[in-house]
Amino acid sequence: MKNIILLLLTVLITLSCSKNDDKKERNPFLTDPVVSLNLNLNLPEYNPLKFPGNFVLTSQGIKGIVVFCVSETQYFAFDLTDPNHVPSDCSRMEVNGPIASCPCTNDDNEYNIINFGRHTTEPDAKYPMQQYRAERNGNNIVISN
Repeated sequence: MKNIILLLLTVLITLSCSKNDDKKERNPFLTDPVVSLNLNLNLPEYNPLKFPGNFVLTSQGIKGIVVFCVSETQYFAFDLTDPNHVPSDCSRMEVNGPIASCPCTNDDNEYNIINFGRHTTEPDAKYPMQQYRAERNGNNIVISN
């Protein structure tokens, strides 16, 4: 009898779980490229990442990746392709401080890197920038997905 009740509870719990409860709809414009970067802070090109408010650009991802230093232990990494239209020749965003903007759209797509890559004027209506995992490990920042 206990086994039947346990089995019924297991089935009920399994059926009540949904994979999409907390996830937004997948962005139809972007792919998921394999990203694996190891940025050594001892190298001159990554030295700016030792200081909050600075960023570096890399060539991996769809159109490149911006790595932004929030603090000496917290980093954000986002793809530089505009997430709200199909990647094209001009869809690589430009970064000015914590704001990334797309030069090829007429609707002024701007994203706030510090605000988790959300659109600056329509954060709930537009897709956010595609984010990658960024972790500091000693003198290295590891970027991956």
